[in-house]
Amino acid sequence: MRPENQSSVSEFLLLGLRIRPEQQAVFFALFLVVYLTTVLGNLLIILLVRLDSRLHTPMYFFLSHLALTDNSFSSVTVPKMLMNMWTQDLSITYKGCISQTYFFIFFADLDSFLITSMAYDRYVAICHPLLYTTIMSPSLCVMLVAMSWVIVCACALLHSLLLARLSFCVKNIVPHFFCDLGALLRLSCSDTSLNKLVIFTAGLTAIVLPFLCILVSYGHIGVTVLWVPSTKGICKALSTCGSHLSVVILYYGAIISLYFLPSSINSNDSEIIASVMYTVVTPMLNPFIYSLRNKDMKGAFGKLLNRKTYSSN
Repeated sequence: MRPENQSSVSEFLLLGLRIRPEQQAVFFALFLVVYLTTVLGNLLIILLVRLDSRLHTPMYFFLSHLALTDNSFSSVTVPKMLMNMWTQDLSITYKGCISQTYFFIFFADLDSFLITSMAYDRYVAICHPLLYTTIMSPSLCVMLVAMSWVIVCACALLHSLLLARLSFCVKNIVPHFFCDLGALLRLSCSDTSLNKLVIFTAGLTAIVLPFLCILVSYGHIGVTVLWVPSTKGICKALSTCGSHLSVVILYYGAIISLYFLPSSINSNDSEIIASVMYTVVTPMLNPFIYSLRNKDMKGAFGKLLNRKTYSSN
């Protein structure tokens, strides 16, 4: 079949959230505030890490990349959702939908790999403190981030190319607030068995394996803390584990409830709620989790405020 005949659909309609007309303005304002908080909070983290030399460590290197990814991840879906709510135009072009699916998968998987890299950093810091600077060298940190980008780029591209080959004959109504891959596959009138196989395989690579690596890392951390006498260095390293664990629970909790629970449990409404949690809420909470529970971030923020005060005087 030739590419121009792959789909007779020129656009999709995103039904969005099930909101009563009289509540549209309230939810629009709510999601706008959440999105602006997400953008400003994550930009603040990036700024603090770049300006404060005390934060030039592997942990905050990964954190700055996570903040950038969270901003991008949220920006893939939320602005379009807000525009649809404001204009009441639910349409998105076919190419726009494929592009949104690509970037959604890209940044979702990149989040997973960056969180895993942060878990490995905490493992090395607590279980091998004397070798920390040797193991977590700048070159290794850059390599971990670069490998993450390459892997997720390949995964997202593979999903998008397989999606583009499908035909969408009549149905073009997506019961979601963004072009979710699963929802699009259910609309297709083509054979989606290969797509589902790739979803399963890529899911193991980008979600399950990183999650297992995180569990193994924290398993070793738990054993070390229980058997090795506490020192000041270990206590300081453990202070960031609470923040990281909170992010892991938020991110993977939503992913597991959305993609790994039986379909009989997940209704369309529950799928949308879970999607809102990890695409809208989690990126907003990450800056608060890492700033409110982290003395280094608080100190860097206070230093930035003092610098602004002195410069204004």
